[in-house]
Amino acid sequence: MTQNVLFLLLGIALLTAGGEALIRGSLAAAKRLGVSPLLSGLVIVGFGTSAPELVVSVNAAIEGRPDIAIGNVVGSNISNILLILGICALITPLAVKPLALRRDAVTGVAASILLLVLVGGSALGRADAAIFLVALMMYLAWAYWSERFHAAPAADVYKAEANELSAVPKTVLWIVVAVVLGLLLLIGGSRVLLTGAVGVAEHFGISEAVIGLTLVAVGTSLPELSISVIAAIRRHADVAVGNILGSNIFNLLGILGISALLQPLPVSERILQFDQWVMLGTSLLLLVFLYTGRRLSRVEGAILFVSYCVYVWLSFTIFSG
Repeated sequence: MTQNVLFLLLGIALLTAGGEALIRGSLAAAKRLGVSPLLSGLVIVGFGTSAPELVVSVNAAIEGRPDIAIGNVVGSNISNILLILGICALITPLAVKPLALRRDAVTGVAASILLLVLVGGSALGRADAAIFLVALMMYLAWAYWSERFHAAPAADVYKAEANELSAVPKTVLWIVVAVVLGLLLLIGGSRVLLTGAVGVAEHFGISEAVIGLTLVAVGTSLPELSISVIAAIRRHADVAVGNILGSNIFNLLGILGISALLQPLPVSERILQFDQWVMLGTSLLLLVFLYTGRRLSRVEGAILFVSYCVYVWLSFTIFSG
């Protein structure tokens, strides 16, 4: 048991370090290639923080562990909103610019609904994967077009995301080292994490879905947590919220799309009956909070944080099977 816990913690540490190295190396490469800060923030930072989720879910899918592959994505989206934004709003109220963030928040809800529709047959097949990936490409084109040509307020959000990480490699050699090292750490960390997670689940008699939805999901969400908390401390509220919205969209459309394309994924009854609805509910709750006050207050942050504690308690008690 001790060995499995150590594997779990080591895997999380490797994934976090790998995600950080990959993001910083990619940002430095994009800067040298003349890629705009807007595109860098939108794609590299907004979606790069989901690299641990991507590698873990793809590995789990290939190894025939669909409960962890899907649970990791669904659980990450739940923890991103309830846990991470809850913590950030407790640090400082998060005022947001509504125009483009409204687009991203609505897209997050739409992506959650799309998952509910596509898993109607209790599985995600390659046709479903294609729909997810096409939807992702459409979202990326829409987001970049609206920011680039209509000067929407969220352009500053994505530029600030790219600038939030200032310590990036300066030379070509260190850029290559950062990217390659990041990829290696992500791959190695995902394998170690899966070994530990499966071992913990077997030891306590807990389903792999529960482990994927909680321990694995929180572990792979640490890059989002670090960037969002740093942004909240620096009073960059739009970065904190925009980072979470972008990551959630990529988790659903990109990660599930790639994972199901490589290996069709059956969905457990637990996720069908409980977790996908919690994910949709949290997306809707965030949308309501953003629309009503144009901000996340400390009270709303407390509501989100307490809701996550309740979700975890329910996951290990009533819905632990």
